[in-house]
Amino acid sequence: ARPRGPQLSTQLPPSTKHQFVKMAAMTRAMPTLAVRTSAGAAPRRAAAKASKAPVRAARDVRVQGGDAYGASGTSFYTTTEKQESYDSLDNVLDAKCADPEVRTVIKEQLDACADITEALRSALVTVEGSSNTFGDAQLSVDVIADQIMWDAVKSSAVVAFGASEEEPVVKPCNPNGRFTVCWDPLDGSSIVDNNWAVGTMIGIWSKETGDGEDGMLGATGRDQVTALIAIYGPRTTVLVGLDDGVYEFSYGCTPDGCQLPDGTFEPWICSRKQVKINPDSRIFSPANMRAGQEVAGYKKLMDYYIDNKYTLRYSGGLVPDVYQQFTKNMGIFTNPTSDKSPAKLRLAFEASPFGLLVEKAGGKTSDGVTGGSVLDVKITQVDQRTALCIGSANEVDRFNSYVLGK
Repeated sequence: ARPRGPQLSTQLPPSTKHQFVKMAAMTRAMPTLAVRTSAGAAPRRAAAKASKAPVRAARDVRVQGGDAYGASGTSFYTTTEKQESYDSLDNVLDAKCADPEVRTVIKEQLDACADITEALRSALVTVEGSSNTFGDAQLSVDVIADQIMWDAVKSSAVVAFGASEEEPVVKPCNPNGRFTVCWDPLDGSSIVDNNWAVGTMIGIWSKETGDGEDGMLGATGRDQVTALIAIYGPRTTVLVGLDDGVYEFSYGCTPDGCQLPDGTFEPWICSRKQVKINPDSRIFSPANMRAGQEVAGYKKLMDYYIDNKYTLRYSGGLVPDVYQQFTKNMGIFTNPTSDKSPAKLRLAFEASPFGLLVEKAGGKTSDGVTGGSVLDVKITQVDQRTALCIGSANEVDRFNSYVLGK
C-alpha cells in the first residue's frame, strides 16, 4: 500500500518529509509519458501489454471538414509531443535560474506542492467546523494544504515572511531570510468536493521591495522574483517563472527516459519549456457573469464570443480556468466588477502570481479598471481585491475596449 500523505507530511520534520516526497514519487505507478527503447524494464512492460491486449486498427476520428479531433470541431487537444527524455528539476534550475536562493525557494515550494498532492489523494473533503477570516467555512483539505505551506516557509532558511489567503496577515518566519512568500493554499474549495481540478498559487517577493519591512505592502506584482502555480488533477503539474520564461514541471511521472541508474525516478521532471500564450484565442472563460446585468459592455463581449463561436471552457476555479492558457497556448479569463458584483480576487495571492506568469509567457493582463497591467497595481492591503482580465493579448485588448471603453 502507498504511504498516506497528509498524516506524514504534517507531522514529520522537513528532512524526513523530503524523503517521503521522493519516495512517493518513486513508488507511485503512473502511465508512461514517453518511450525510449532500452534493454531495461520498459520493453518488458510493453511486451506484456502487447501480449494481453488485442491489436486494434487505428481509427480516424477527425471531424469532417476540419482538423480537430474528437466529438466536436471546437475541441482543443494538446499539441505537446513525446520526448525521448526529460530534464530533471535540478538540471533546469541550474541552467535557467541564476540566483541560488531563488532556486532554493522554488524547490521548497515544489516540495510543499508534492505534499499537498499526497494529502489530496487520501484526505476526505469535509467541513472542519472552522472558518477563515472572511467567514468562509474551511474544508479539511484547505486546512491541510495551508498547514503544509506554513511548515515549508517556517522551516526555510531563505523565507523571511509568509502570508496565506486563509488568514491574510504577514507573519515573520526566518529573520535571516530574503523572501516574502504569499499563497492561496487550495484555490477551488467550491469545486474540490466534485473531485475537479484545484490548485495552489504562490507569489514570491524580495523583502526589500515595497514600503515596509515585509516586502509586500507598497510593492507591485511586477516586483515578484518568481511565481508558481500548481494544479492538482489526474496529474500534478506546476508552472514556474524562470529567467527566460515559464516552465512546467510534473510530479511523480515515470517516463522511461528519466529512469535513474538505481531504477528510481526523479520526483520532478520538466514537462514543457518556455511555454507561450498566443495573441489570439478561440477559448473563453467568463467569470462573474452577473456583472453582465449591470455592465453593458460585458454582455456585449459575451455576445461577441457566442456570435463568433468561441469555445466555453469554464470550471469556476481560477487555477484550472487560467492554467489552460498555458496548455492550450491561448485563452481569455474575464472577471469584471459592478456595484452589485464587487471584486473578489485577491491581488497578492491570486492576480499577481498568475499575472507574472501570463505576461512572461507573452500574454497580457488588465486590472479591469484603467485597462493597465494588473502587475502595476500597488498592493496597499494584504487582502486587497481586484477585477481581472488575463490571457491572450488581443483578447485582453478586446475586453478593455468592450468593457472599459479603453
